[in-house]
Amino acid sequence: MTEKDKEQIEEELDIAEVGQIVKFKGMKGKVEKINDNSVIVDITINEDFDENEMFEKTVVNHKNYEIIE
Repeated sequence: MTEKDKEQIEEELDIAEVGQIVKFKGMKGKVEKINDNSVIVDITINEDFDENEMFEKTVVNHKNYEIIE
């Protein structure tokens, strides 16, 4: 993938930055790392995190989240 291709994709998608809060599949997460096609988010900020047995972090494709903060 060329640099020009990456720039075009970033223009089409609203890509989150580190520290922003994103919403996906009814959950929220704080962006910790940005990859080419996805972000790694910390989901421990969810109010019901302790009630559900989940991993602390997950990977979300850029197409599958919405920036909320």
